[in-house]
Amino acid sequence: MPSPCRAELRIAIVGSGFAGIGMAIRLKRLGYTSFTIYEAASDLGGTWRDNTYPGAACDVPSHLYSFSFEANPSWSRAFSHQHEILAYLKHCAVKYGINSGIRFNARATAARFDETQLVWRLDIECNGVHESVEADVVIAASGPLSRPAMPGIDGLDTFSGKIFHSASWDHDYALEGKRVAVVGTGASAIQFVPQIQPRVEKLLLFQRTAPWVLPKSDKPVSERARWFFRHLPFTQRWVRSATYWQMESRGIAFFVNPKLMEPTMKFARAYLERRVKDPALRVKLMPSYRLGCKRVLLSSDYYPALGKPNVEVVTAPIRAIVRDGIVMSDGTHHAVDAIICGTGFQVNDAGAPFDVTGIGGADLNALWLSDGPEAYLGTSIADFPNFFMIAGPNTALGHNSMIYMIESQMHYIADCLRELQRRGARTMNLRPDVQRRFNARLQRNMQRSVWTSGCHSYYQTKSGKVTAIWPGFTFSFRRLTRRVRAAEYIFSR
Repeated sequence: MPSPCRAELRIAIVGSGFAGIGMAIRLKRLGYTSFTIYEAASDLGGTWRDNTYPGAACDVPSHLYSFSFEANPSWSRAFSHQHEILAYLKHCAVKYGINSGIRFNARATAARFDETQLVWRLDIECNGVHESVEADVVIAASGPLSRPAMPGIDGLDTFSGKIFHSASWDHDYALEGKRVAVVGTGASAIQFVPQIQPRVEKLLLFQRTAPWVLPKSDKPVSERARWFFRHLPFTQRWVRSATYWQMESRGIAFFVNPKLMEPTMKFARAYLERRVKDPALRVKLMPSYRLGCKRVLLSSDYYPALGKPNVEVVTAPIRAIVRDGIVMSDGTHHAVDAIICGTGFQVNDAGAPFDVTGIGGADLNALWLSDGPEAYLGTSIADFPNFFMIAGPNTALGHNSMIYMIESQMHYIADCLRELQRRGARTMNLRPDVQRRFNARLQRNMQRSVWTSGCHSYYQTKSGKVTAIWPGFTFSFRRLTRRVRAAEYIFSR
């Protein structure tokens, strides 16, 4: 067992998804006890608590979408559904005794660094009551998929029918017999559209850009396989490792040589030809950019659902939303009873997850809005001492499991805390030149990737700078985060 920390640090973790729960478990296993998770909602789970829309599931294989230290031999499907992933997270929190360290209904609204006392002061709103909390270390673990993005369409607030975002699904609203508009064709819409299509009278799918869709090889995990995973754990570790390397190899086409995407694009076009018989609909659904430039979507029931008689794919630009429906740029009016926004999340051009003020009044929100989110290893930010992020800028992936990246950052942050204590320092502040060089190199590497091949996606800012995706192999990121380089930080006692 690790020895207890010599000087107890007061640590504030913001968010209780995979990042927050995983970080808390890591800290506890290292002997830290003075940490609190601040969670704005009434339950843990983050993305997997909030996204309860019909068909919500992961697009990363189950055995890889879990903590490396807590295998789950009981996954029921190759790609887990939302309720099963949430149950797994709750299991982890209970098993490792994390629940007692979570403050629910406690929203962090601001964090300010006190340069005199060398501590962070957090503003917490808890059940309508505002309080100030002091912490030595702040770990922002709210993730990039915590703020739903509503579409910027004129007249959105004039609609008299039902309107909601897929991340805030209204399960009390009966879709049966309704004319339903779905705005957006991203990773959420591709899952819930096939689920609601049989229930509605008419489904109008408003598509701005056709996504690349590949079949999803989802199937139940047999009882025999689960028996092996439970009684012979090495079999599940083998499956996890094989899945990791299979997915990691795909990175070559994403950021080494995007021309290698051509065979997959040919396969995807053939898949579209097989599943959509209507030539006019196939034209609407054929992407016009290189596969991988936007998020690649997995589904085996999306294309068949769009071919049903009660579904219409609308590709004309939307001009406005009016009281009883949606008006297109050509004046066409579509009367609908409900609008469901599958328009994703505020990832870039959205600023910091909450107000963060560092040394000399440095405003993280203003810095990120000026030229897009930027950090060092997606974790440390110059002028914000003892402030760390998990799943921060340029840590998202297009080819592998985000949990691998999260665990890499958990390890790095833990090593930062050990370095603080080893030196007897109060704070560690990233050197600005380190951040500048790292991001300059990162953006140079990005130029040969598929994400700069011509499309615009949520990976980018409005200016086209890619600030969400890691342009390299995950094992390279793991190597960079294996050990903190003390010379890259300024320590104060």
